[in-house]
Amino acid sequence: MRISTRFLAAASLAALSLFAGSAMADGEKYVIGTDSTYPPFEFVDASGEIKGFDIDIAKALCAEMKAECTFVSTDWDGIIPALQAKKFDMIVSSMSITPERLKLVDFTNKYYNTPPAVAVPKDSTITDVAGLKGKTIGAQTSTTHANYAEKHLADTELKLYPTADEYKLDISSGRIDAAIDDVVVLSEWIKSEAGACCKILTTLPVDKEINGEGAGIAVRQGDPLKDKLNTAIAAIRASGKYKEIQDKYFDFDVYGE
Repeated sequence: MRISTRFLAAASLAALSLFAGSAMADGEKYVIGTDSTYPPFEFVDASGEIKGFDIDIAKALCAEMKAECTFVSTDWDGIIPALQAKKFDMIVSSMSITPERLKLVDFTNKYYNTPPAVAVPKDSTITDVAGLKGKTIGAQTSTTHANYAEKHLADTELKLYPTADEYKLDISSGRIDAAIDDVVVLSEWIKSEAGACCKILTTLPVDKEINGEGAGIAVRQGDPLKDKLNTAIAAIRASGKYKEIQDKYFDFDVYGE
């Protein structure tokens, strides 16, 4: 899960969008912001379409609310300012619910919750977290994972990247010693050809002050859309639609405790 903690960057909205399926034409219309560089939660496929777990969940919620939704891809650093500027109505992009963030936006209840983890090259001599001391660890900028490393891995050299793809390139080419991110993101990556270089070193204990209570959908403060989304989240959980989407991407309960 990710969370922006710096808000000076201006929103950069791409022209990429698509309609959520099964929506009624005469219902509410919402624009959903997402940073589509975070597989398997959100990514752009070869045809230019935004896909992923978050996207399928968002489509299911829109269908449940009988709403018409479009998706807009935007840079992670600018995603909160763009929401506040009414460039879109909600953020569905693996954003962690944290006390800091709740000062600026409202969140729905969580829709998944997974821990952070560290990946290292397969030939690394690092065998545990203690072995990271003095090593260079990569993380996506303005995320809970970067904040976690700053607090709990303070004896490492932290290198920040605009996107997860960029730290993955550096660890695979040997320019950094390790990377920190969501365990699902790292696990899916190491299964791929691009991630064949690396392995999971360990998962990390959740720090609720940093990692929050899970990933939620962000809306502007006071927006009644929050309650509509919470009702829809409960409905797709009860109907089995959530599990259907989950099973498409994961072989475990991503919702968490």
